[in-house]
Amino acid sequence: MRKDVIKTKIKEIEESIGLVEEHLPDTFEEFSSMGLIKDGIYKRIEFAIENVFDICAVINTDLELGIPSDDEEIVENLVKNEILSEEIKEKLRLMKGFRNIVVHKYGKIDDKLAFEILMENIRDFYDFIRRIEGFLENGEWER
Repeated sequence: MRKDVIKTKIKEIEESIGLVEEHLPDTFEEFSSMGLIKDGIYKRIEFAIENVFDICAVINTDLELGIPSDDEEIVENLVKNEILSEEIKEKLRLMKGFRNIVVHKYGKIDDKLAFEILMENIRDFYDFIRRIEGFLENGEWER
């Protein structure tokens, strides 16, 4: 298991989410007028989400859980092997959808909807991190 790679990616997620939390204002009005800072928030979220899925892929590969065709299959493999919960799986599905909006509709993002999603779901990253750290600490990869 490439624990060092996973731990590095966790630190990158924590750093990105910390920066987002530090700069994310309390109101949509403030958020909508942030210009480049708002764009930076979107990029940091995108980077954090990519790291989440990279961690899942590393675990799937290192544990030889199968050859998936996409991120959904990777996550499903981790759920089947009790590495992730169904609840985390749903959070990752929503993250992936948000990432796709940020990447593919960048100039046309609904800032109000994005702000609401960030305010409601930013803590999901910490839920994922706790689950992965627990998995690494408990040595459950030694199946």
